[in-house]
Amino acid sequence: MTDYDVLVVGGGPAGLSAALNLGRSLARVLVVDADRPRNAATLNSHGFLTRDGVPPFELRRIAREELAAYSNVEIRSRVRVGGLTTTDAGFTAGIGRREPFEHVTARSVLLATGLRETLPDVPNLRGFYGMSLFSCAACDAWELRGRSLALIGESADLADRARLIAHWTPRLTVFTNGSDTLSTAEEAELAAAGATVVRSPIAELIGERGRIEAVRTVDGDEHAIDGGFVRPEWEADLSFLDGILPERDAYGHLVTDRSGRTSIRGLYAAGDVAAPGPQQLIVAAGAGARVAAVITHDAIGVATAH
Repeated sequence: MTDYDVLVVGGGPAGLSAALNLGRSLARVLVVDADRPRNAATLNSHGFLTRDGVPPFELRRIAREELAAYSNVEIRSRVRVGGLTTTDAGFTAGIGRREPFEHVTARSVLLATGLRETLPDVPNLRGFYGMSLFSCAACDAWELRGRSLALIGESADLADRARLIAHWTPRLTVFTNGSDTLSTAEEAELAAAGATVVRSPIAELIGERGRIEAVRTVDGDEHAIDGGFVRPEWEADLSFLDGILPERDAYGHLVTDRSGRTSIRGLYAAGDVAAPGPQQLIVAAGAGARVAAVITHDAIGVATAH
């Protein structure tokens, strides 16, 4: 007999939502949470029905408070998974803050670790991130609608990001920070849509107390803005899988079927660590609930749509 029916790795909205629904399905659940959420810098979250505008940490607090009512659900905070291996009965995981790790067993594992993000190399960017510069247009563009906005990034999809953000404002300046990520054709297309492209590297961001006012480039130009967006680079940190090699896509995200099953039997994924969709808390929570139902059905051996 395993220690737990399901080990949930990650205590964000996907993992906590899954834990709630698994607990209600009588599963013995362990949630292991490193407690380093990617949205830690965000003051308010948006788009979550009944919780619009609530700080992300408050959503997590409420979720944990609700889970405390389920004696079959255990949460361990500030703890990481140091290794995960398969066994005949399911999986063995090493968990703890540091080695030597405690070892626990589980019949199934749900990976809800989210993504690790790397921001563009721009001086003092973190002083504004989460307050007046954001990464999710669906989450934060409403509050910035119609204003003079910046988009800072160096990724290959920067033009698409610019087209998206331009939906909320006709005054957009795209900063490539000295990279050649935008082609001349893309720049011309953005210019025709009213967006300005600035290719010079950024020297500094100007503003006070988290409120950005301008972007200064190395050539000395200052571009006044009222807020904006950053395009980070995202990657899944799954180094703890220890030789388990579930299928991944070209961007390193776990490949799952529409029900959250990975290519490894008994290993599931939900939220941003899986092939990405909109990076919103409510989307991740919904994915966690959906995969929880699939895990329950798989354990019982039934295939239903409900």
